[in-house]
Amino acid sequence: MFVCVCNALREREVREAARGGAMSACQAYRALGCQAKCGQCVPFARAIIDAERAAA
Repeated sequence: MFVCVCNALREREVREAARGGAMSACQAYRALGCQAKCGQCVPFARAIIDAERAAA
């Protein structure tokens, strides 16, 4: 599933960034070599990161 259409980021990539230590959407995007553009994806990315942190 796409999380960010602007950057073509998939949920799997955001989860991997979270597992790699990203604590926020900004950190995850930076780790993936991009940044949020329109911002519509940030709440979903944040929820994915929070879920990964809770599962760790």
